[in-house]
Amino acid sequence: MQGTMMHYPLTLTHLLERAGKLFPEREVVSRLPDRSLHRYTFADVYRRSRSLAEALQKAGLGRGDRVATLMWNHYAHLEAYLGIPAAGGVMNTLNLRLAPKEIAYIANHAGARFLIVDDVLLPLCEQIRESAKFERVFVVSLTGQPVPPGYERYEDLLATANGDFRYPDLDENEAASICYTSGTTGVPKGVAYTHRSVALHTFLLTTADNFAISHGDVCLPVVSMFHVNGWGLPYAAAMVGCKLILPGPLLDAESLLDLCETENVTVAAGVPTIWLNVVDALERHPGRWQLQPMRILVGGAAPPAALIGKLEQHGFRLQQGWGLTESSPQATTNQLKAHMRDWDREKKRCVQAMAGIPVPWVDVRVINESGEVPRDGQTMGEIQLRGPWVAARYYNLPEETDKWTKDGWFRTGDVGVVDREGYLRIADRTKDLIKSGGEWISSLDLENALAAHPGVREAAVIAVPHPKWQERPVAIVVARDGVALAAEDLREFLTGRFAKWQLPDAFVFVDQLPHTSTGKLQKKELRRRYNNWKWEG
Repeated sequence: MQGTMMHYPLTLTHLLERAGKLFPEREVVSRLPDRSLHRYTFADVYRRSRSLAEALQKAGLGRGDRVATLMWNHYAHLEAYLGIPAAGGVMNTLNLRLAPKEIAYIANHAGARFLIVDDVLLPLCEQIRESAKFERVFVVSLTGQPVPPGYERYEDLLATANGDFRYPDLDENEAASICYTSGTTGVPKGVAYTHRSVALHTFLLTTADNFAISHGDVCLPVVSMFHVNGWGLPYAAAMVGCKLILPGPLLDAESLLDLCETENVTVAAGVPTIWLNVVDALERHPGRWQLQPMRILVGGAAPPAALIGKLEQHGFRLQQGWGLTESSPQATTNQLKAHMRDWDREKKRCVQAMAGIPVPWVDVRVINESGEVPRDGQTMGEIQLRGPWVAARYYNLPEETDKWTKDGWFRTGDVGVVDREGYLRIADRTKDLIKSGGEWISSLDLENALAAHPGVREAAVIAVPHPKWQERPVAIVVARDGVALAAEDLREFLTGRFAKWQLPDAFVFVDQLPHTSTGKLQKKELRRRYNNWKWEG
């Protein structure tokens, strides 16, 4: 028996129409490079996004053609998020923190015809211009400076629209955007998100037991819009019509805190490194910012329990989500079950530090050589996913098949454990696990424990080759300003939390740690630096 419901395609044009017609007065505020604020409303977003869609079609954009963006988080990037898919095109976000060679590779592999770029990023654009095969490049003037010869003004492109735009008859399974992995293992790999997958993922972000983005919120996505669709938050803001604050290129802690104060931000999202810097600024300048309680959404890396505690002291409530480019990104969300709400603070923080439980419609399993692991909170295995916004393959890489199991699950490369409540804890990346004398050591567990030391700002633990034990852990530590740390102090701090054989054999103190373009610890670079470590004795 067939059902009697309408066939209604889930396309992003619905979000654009909803934002413009139901929430026209809600503000979108963008920080410009000179620190000034650009303000307009969703009525403006609606009008200009439709103009962009019409102008791109008049410029020759065909169904499924790619339009690349090389932009910070601001109003024009939001217009691209909504306008390019509305034209029947596919948005191809370029990660401006990658090397020029990688950026050009991504644009060429995606087959991007046009590029929209910030004028402040023209020096970077010049480095890829010859190797990237763009037909036309449109420049968003954030500084007011003239556009150089060979480029076109974004505003002139929009002016070619006359307002008679009609949406193409889109299928929900057509691609809406294509994002690339950061290339930490091999070349960057493209994931083409469909209108349907983005629409479903966006709806998820607005549900009460997930990130609960609502109309009454003031949302600050610090997470880059050029990475994994900004975790979907720009789309969620359009769906519910919440006030949206876009920080532009100024991502230092003081600039972010200024925005949080002046715009009354209620929810902000970013990687743990961002919030470590924010906590440091709050501690250096007590009483400088008058902030209301905020929800802090964290992803990209597991937040240390110590960071959760410090944020709580300042009136912030941290909520973690976990996922990857291949899962759009959200696959799990951390929420306390009803019976946990009366637990003591430390016990609740232990739960909050986990990746959480699978979100609706995403299945998660943890597999080792014996099969699916028991829910005992200890047995490790590889985390695998399937769901309506999980990739089934990479774009135009038919040889890349080893990331999917024969029965169709995506192999994340993350190692995790599941407790009896069903909460997933990320134990490590497969390549970051340390195998010492035949036993596995989690570098992530050691890093989180070190981060709880009051004198430690940040720590990374890596495997270093060892002549007897195969590998041994070495900790690379950044101390807080003005704090003198000693290896024995840290070893004693860890003793009792870990077996003696799990403790790092050496501690190296540095001024800063390398991070990837998306704010994650760059373990690959650290392993390269310390590969020839000389063990004493």
